[in-house]
Amino acid sequence: MDRIATNSAYNAVLTNLMQAEIAQSTAGNQMSSTEKATDLEGYGTGAESLTAMQATNTQVTGYLNNSQVVAAKLTTQDTGLNQVASSATSAISAITNAIAVGNGASLMQQLQTSFDDAAQGLNTQFNGEYVFAGGQVNTQPVSATSLTDLTAGPPISTLFHNDQRQISTQVDQNTSIGTGFLADQVGTPLFTALQTIQQYVQTNGPFGTTLTTAQQSFLTQQLGTLNTVQTNLNNVVAQNGLAQAEVTNTQGSLTQQQTMLQGLIGTATQADLAQASANLQQAQLSIQAAGQVFQALKSSSLLNTLSSNGVLG
Repeated sequence: MDRIATNSAYNAVLTNLMQAEIAQSTAGNQMSSTEKATDLEGYGTGAESLTAMQATNTQVTGYLNNSQVVAAKLTTQDTGLNQVASSATSAISAITNAIAVGNGASLMQQLQTSFDDAAQGLNTQFNGEYVFAGGQVNTQPVSATSLTDLTAGPPISTLFHNDQRQISTQVDQNTSIGTGFLADQVGTPLFTALQTIQQYVQTNGPFGTTLTTAQQSFLTQQLGTLNTVQTNLNNVVAQNGLAQAEVTNTQGSLTQQQTMLQGLIGTATQADLAQASANLQQAQLSIQAAGQVFQALKSSSLLNTLSSNGVLG
């Protein structure tokens, strides 16, 4: 008996055809994008956890970027602090040599060079901002340019123009790194020691080619002060080094977190290309099969049956 009622069959074929086209589109998109879906809806119940992982990854990336900026700033700061510490070392060396040979003719010139180096170090900039100026990053923290500025009348404190804000930066969820050494705190002891020597010269006359007993005694006393200054400056350099080490450790931890999260996100979002290829082929076969069935149904329709039996003449 020939089948002449085809409405339900057409509906079934049409439904299968639409499902096959959706499957073909999904598999094709996965093949081209290498991702399981183009929006969160496509991840179904996994969308919430994927969103949480992406948010955490964004936060970790932000902290990692901050830590990289902090690391670069600390490196610049280390250069400046070492320059100040080295200026104290050079001042000690100049005085020691003068006492040893009994000749102080060039001593004040050498101390002026040490002072210049210290001032330059305290005026170190990072990305156009003064690193030892506290919050006043656009204001040069040290305005003195010569030893005579130290004895010009106003107190040494007036030669520093930083404020007292000590900057810190959040480098991960639980860690803030202090990056704010202040010019006046770092430089005042050294400037005071050099001021004492400059005042002595202005009061007692310059050091000559032959140091007097009094001059040698005075300079020997100043060595004690400068040695203490140098020790303290080296401690400041060490503090900065500890901050650098902490940032480096934090960067390592953040990088591990980022790698782990990106791996989890990749696992959640990346399509199985082999499976997607198989799905694409299956969908294409389904579409072809649906087309053949559609043609078969068309040839067995009521109109064709009646025509073949001569009913329609």
